Amino acid sequence: MTDDNTAFCVKLQGRGLIHIEGEDRKAFLQGLITNDIDKAAPENILYACLLTPNGKFLHDFFIYDGGDFLLLDCEGGPRAEDLYNRLNKFKLRSKVQISFEPQNEVYAVFGTDKIGLPDPRHFKLGYRTFEKPDLPEELFDIWDKERIILGIPDGGRDMILERSTLLESNLDQFNAIDFDKGCYMGQELTARMHYRGLTKKHLKPVRIEGIAPAPFTDLPDGGSMRSSCGDIGLALLKDDGQKEIRDDRYTLRLLG
Repeated sequence: MTDDNTAFCVKLQGRGLIHIEGEDRKAFLQGLITNDIDKAAPENILYACLLTPNGKFLHDFFIYDGGDFLLLDCEGGPRAEDLYNRLNKFKLRSKVQISFEPQNEVYAVFGTDKIGLPDPRHFKLGYRTFEKPDLPEELFDIWDKERIILGIPDGGRDMILERSTLLESNLDQFNAIDFDKGCYMGQELTARMHYRGLTKKHLKPVRIEGIAPAPFTDLPDGGSMRSSCGDIGLALLKDDGQKEIRDDRYTLRLLG
């Protein structure tokens, strides 16, 4: 973050929007998502995911309760369209209307609590708003580095569609899962991994010396590189693995 306490904003990259209206909107989502839709409120953003039936990652998104409608702040472009299509397949006889916008502006705000709503994953990620604040705008890298240092994945930049699990991606630590709610798609595997401690790899922040490996590159220790920003990045690494990974082109060292 910046060195002083001056309020500023960062425009987040690649965001889309799903609109859900209708009297069954909350009941419709409740049986699909990893979090409890009843926690969504006008003053509270809910973070949640949509999984495959066997508990693998499909989408993550932020849910805003607009009173008589819900907004899902999701990954943009083709990813927003994919989420829209998947939700429509589950609509059946539910009294809901779903539409989407492939591109939508979202800003993270820092240094003031007067604009937006707090990011539900971690207080260090600031406040989220759909409207451009009347504040100085800083580079996206400022937000991205903070996210990586915290070990928080950024959707499809860090999680592999239909392969990644939420626990290896640390999302149980960042308020994406309610282990006490009723059934949802993918719950069985997610709960089993949680209660039995079956996860042997996790996303971890690393310091990069040399050329950063491309996202999803296999690493020498059996891990996998994910997103990076400057000299830091996220990598999926074994919990009992090395603290330093060397290659002819780079060295990765665990942060902290």
